[in-house]
Amino acid sequence: LIPAPPAGPQTVRTDAQSKDGLTKCASCGATDIALNIATGQLRCNFCRFEWSTPNAMATYHLDGPVAEIVGTVIGSGSADIVPTTETVLTFKCSACGAEVVIDTDEAMQARCHWCRNTLSMNQQIENGAVPDMVLPFSLAKQLAIDKINEFVGRRKFFAHPRFKAEFNADNVMGVYLPYMIIDVNGRAHLSGEGEHKTRSYTVKRGDKQVRLYDADVYAVARDFALYVDDLTVESSTARMDQRGRENSNNIINSIMPFDVENSVCYDGNYLAGFTSERRDSNMETLAPIVTAQAQDIARHQANSTIAFYDRGVRWDNEQLSITGQRWVSAYLPVWLYSYYEQRGEKSFTHYVAVNGRTGETMGSVPINRGRLILVSAIVEVIALMVAVILLVVMS
Repeated sequence: LIPAPPAGPQTVRTDAQSKDGLTKCASCGATDIALNIATGQLRCNFCRFEWSTPNAMATYHLDGPVAEIVGTVIGSGSADIVPTTETVLTFKCSACGAEVVIDTDEAMQARCHWCRNTLSMNQQIENGAVPDMVLPFSLAKQLAIDKINEFVGRRKFFAHPRFKAEFNADNVMGVYLPYMIIDVNGRAHLSGEGEHKTRSYTVKRGDKQVRLYDADVYAVARDFALYVDDLTVESSTARMDQRGRENSNNIINSIMPFDVENSVCYDGNYLAGFTSERRDSNMETLAPIVTAQAQDIARHQANSTIAFYDRGVRWDNEQLSITGQRWVSAYLPVWLYSYYEQRGEKSFTHYVAVNGRTGETMGSVPINRGRLILVSAIVEVIALMVAVILLVVMS
């Protein structure tokens, strides 16, 4: 028997021990703290002392077996955003007592203008600014620059002259992008028709030979448990815009996956020296995307069981019932180079993105359309000449 799900979402408090304000170095008491990409640890920029932050999945028990999830479990950083929540917050510096303002749309830290101590925002408020966890950068900026230079270099022959003149990979920025990490415990049912070829033969129709096939038709059904672990979905409306004529946001999807299981408990100091985007999408908005991707996974899993139907299977009915799901919000690291192209009255933003963990690189480069058309025409002429020569030789 499948246990009945709880009446509402079960919330795991991921900021219970967090405090806003000064995060001091345990060795010297300084607050100038940032990520050391080489070691993956936080480092005091004054005394160089380093320390690690606990793994978020293990700390908050968010890595339990997917098959055991019942109902909806959410990290507190994944809760619905309250539209009226302020994005500009005022903190009282605990070192000197001055008031310091942090605009959570722009940054998660600020320096006190009197004592120069750094104040961080770590507690979650209902505006999506503080996630449940963060996956730190592990790829150095110079390596990202090298990968972007290599990527663009292979495409410069067809690149627009203005882009080639203005391109400078040193302008790459480290960005923490907001994502939802979802586990799904469900059951998939698919039914339809499949065809298995029994023979093939050739018949003559007029002056042509036509290949025909005979096949047996079967009713096909598959029903199985589906466990989806760490499905990653964008939670920024700007990044979810996948209109290919307007931007190249789809590039960012191409550098997945991220090793989200290595995410650490959120600490604002990981964002020092980087920029970030604030989550602005709720679970209700993202749920259809999660369901669609889970159904794609189910279809892919079923494909491994239908090799017998060598003429293909048409699924007429696809159902996914979800027993349990777990939602966790996270900041994931991306090195990002952007280029703004003006196309007459229209504009287009090109991105070259590098996964801040694996180094996977993908991008979009403005095309020199005149050169592309010219080269295409030359290739077609050469292909036509080769075809003519072959015909002459064969005759």
